[in-house]
Amino acid sequence: MRRSEFIRFVAGGIVMLSMGRVPAVAAPRRRVRFGVVTDTHYADRERSGTRYYRDSIAKMREAVAEFQRADLDFIIELGDMKDTTARSEPVPTLRFLDDIEREFRAFRGPCYHVLGNHDMDCLTKEEFLAHTRNAGRARGKAFYSFSEGGVRCIVLDANFNADFSPYARGNFDWRKAYIPTSQIEWLDRELTRHADEPTLVFLHQMLDSFSDISKDLCVGNAEAVVEVLERHRQVLAVFQGHHHPGHYSHRRGIHYLTLQGMIEQAAPASAYAIVEVEADGTIRVEGFRSCPDRVLER
Repeated sequence: MRRSEFIRFVAGGIVMLSMGRVPAVAAPRRRVRFGVVTDTHYADRERSGTRYYRDSIAKMREAVAEFQRADLDFIIELGDMKDTTARSEPVPTLRFLDDIEREFRAFRGPCYHVLGNHDMDCLTKEEFLAHTRNAGRARGKAFYSFSEGGVRCIVLDANFNADFSPYARGNFDWRKAYIPTSQIEWLDRELTRHADEPTLVFLHQMLDSFSDISKDLCVGNAEAVVEVLERHRQVLAVFQGHHHPGHYSHRRGIHYLTLQGMIEQAAPASAYAIVEVEADGTIRVEGFRSCPDRVLER
């Protein structure tokens, strides 16, 4: 089921010493394992190019079954969970969302969502959140944090226009995504408050605008967010979606891993992963289908 490709990345050693970052002083209380999918784009409509909308139900069902067998701590999806009709009609779109959410929540454990731009193509954030459910205190929230096994997880919402008005009912340009100043300040407070917890960050659009990736795929004010992350030595990695082929970069000891989109190509083609955070901060990614295995070392 899994691709045999194996990739090892080291974002430590000389890089971290030369840039002034050191490994986090704390470690997870135990190994933390979670499942991750992104860009399922489910809709009951005909394919368009390489996007096979209807197949995402079967793909999600396969991923969740694998996650269930693996006895994970939680699962998370990184946005664009559903798509819409050719006419962007809210009523059938909510039905698409309910259908794919039912498959996702078949997992017998905590489930979490990240908002993607397509989640607001003809809906509001409030409507999306009312038809999905995050675990615990994250329920009904677009950005939030939680802890699992001594690892802090922070979910960001970059679905805002340049004036920081929220995406809603297609009122956005997918190439222009921003995180409001108030949310960046909240992020800084969260990292300060939980400085002793190794931390993972999750969002839909990409933060590594410093890399070779197109700026159209990145958060417009990514530099301000990355500056905050780099000031807090406990940040291990950022997990992203949005760019369906996937991408990887690192800077100053932080890994930026963009997962492949599940929507691409007809089933059984798919992409999803199980991630394990070890006690020394090493992150192991077990990829399935087109998602490669990776080792992200401190």
